[in-house]
Amino acid sequence: MLDRLVLRAEREHRLDKEDLVSLLASPECEEALAAAADRVRHAYVGDGIHLRGLIEFSNICRQNCMYCGLRRDNRRLERYRLSGEEIVMLAEKAKGYGYRTVVLQSGEDPYFNVERMAGILREIKKLDMAITLSIGERSYEEYKAFREAGADRYLLRIETTNEALYEKLDPGMSYKNRVRCLQDLKRLGYEVGTGTLVGLPGQSLESIAEDILFYQEMDVDMLGIGPLIPNGDTPLGDEEAGDFHLTRRMVSLLRLLLPEANIPATTAVETMVKGGREIILASGANVVMPNVTEGEYRRKYALYPGKICVSDTPADCRGCMEGRIRAMGRYVAKGKGFRARTLPQ
Repeated sequence: MLDRLVLRAEREHRLDKEDLVSLLASPECEEALAAAADRVRHAYVGDGIHLRGLIEFSNICRQNCMYCGLRRDNRRLERYRLSGEEIVMLAEKAKGYGYRTVVLQSGEDPYFNVERMAGILREIKKLDMAITLSIGERSYEEYKAFREAGADRYLLRIETTNEALYEKLDPGMSYKNRVRCLQDLKRLGYEVGTGTLVGLPGQSLESIAEDILFYQEMDVDMLGIGPLIPNGDTPLGDEEAGDFHLTRRMVSLLRLLLPEANIPATTAVETMVKGGREIILASGANVVMPNVTEGEYRRKYALYPGKICVSDTPADCRGCMEGRIRAMGRYVAKGKGFRARTLPQ
């Protein structure tokens, strides 16, 4: 039965909610799922792995999400904010390391209004780099201004598509507004990224299956999936960590149902399991986002404890990741890594 479901997903790229739950609930099918996802990944997006240079430019956040170390009420966090000049300088260095894309990520920091952010985007665009923004919820007009200034992609993880759970864990935020943001981004022509945090308290396999179907219906371009790593400076500090293997099965199912999407092997999987990024890259993923932020800022962007590579230099991260990719028999892709809307190779 499970083997037939895996085969159908590989051939047809469709499953219903009940089938998804069955596969998510079955550790015994994990290797078959990963192998099928790896074949689909090879057929649709090839063996190249896209490296995106991650710039974490502010850990100041107006939101108060219960799982996130950057939450507004975390008084233990040392806050920082880079200047526009520093952000552009890091992008220039990223280009020097060979990156073709930068990911500008921060908490929801109101300091970075349209005027400031658009100026940064225009300067980075002069470097002939693709730009992914990940700065949270904004208005349609703001998203439009960022797009016109040069942003190509936008990452806005929803974490769960269960509305009640979303609003419980993201106090003061609206699930409908989160969906509105994703829809606005899609309308404006961004490549849209979102994703799930696996292991949230109150999350069910049914809700994870609903996440997958939501992403497929929206036809999102990028999907970041990671396990919950409890942060002691948050209200969820005493919860159990998310399940790496369930995370892996979800990644594989997403590759099977969204064969063209760009799917990163997230830092969180490597933090949880040594060699986790290679495992996820062999289970359907095709993107890695090494950190190009420098110095103490790497440590201070403390989403969760134990984050890997905080003491490494950006050059270390770039060289290390390329070596690991080659050891897998894959290679670093040369292009900017836009979604490949093509027939399988």
